[in-house]
Amino acid sequence: MSRRAAFVDRDGVINVEVGFLHRIEEFEFLPGAIAGLKRLQAAGYLLVVVTNQSGIARGLYGEEDYQRVTAHMRQRLAAAGVTLDAVEHCPHLPDAAVACYRVECDCRKPLPGMLLRAATALDIDLAASVLVGDRSSDIEAGRSAGVGRCWLVRSGVALDQAAIALADGVFDDLAACAASLAPLPAP
Repeated sequence: MSRRAAFVDRDGVINVEVGFLHRIEEFEFLPGAIAGLKRLQAAGYLLVVVTNQSGIARGLYGEEDYQRVTAHMRQRLAAAGVTLDAVEHCPHLPDAAVACYRVECDCRKPLPGMLLRAATALDIDLAASVLVGDRSSDIEAGRSAGVGRCWLVRSGVALDQAAIALADGVFDDLAACAASLAPLPAP
């Protein structure tokens, strides 16, 4: 039986956008991110982080730097009671400075490859799932993959009208989005 998932972008949705984040010292959760993830998890959603990481292809940091930040994020979330079911990343860029990452891939958002890969691995029902991002490329990836509902949050980059028009809704942050999706039961 397929399960539903919450596909969540990392930079600007879970953590503060710093531009090519690759050091643990720079990692900082956005207000409401942990609470939002907890709420989604409690509502029965698998949690899947999907993140473009072109800094690897640009030679700004290595795969091991990315993995260190990911391990740090997972550990901090686990300490707060949040388990990520998967973390998918795309290190590719068509004009990459690092030759092995110079690839026309299917995983770099706005393409749906990361979402489709996770859906296959975790038996996810994409139509019953949701996506939360902070850019139009997140929404486009969700739509291409067949994700049921796709939302934007204002906690990352400034949103333009074209991005807002693509989304099913816009929220201030991940906590507000999760609250609308998974309201707490009445006492």
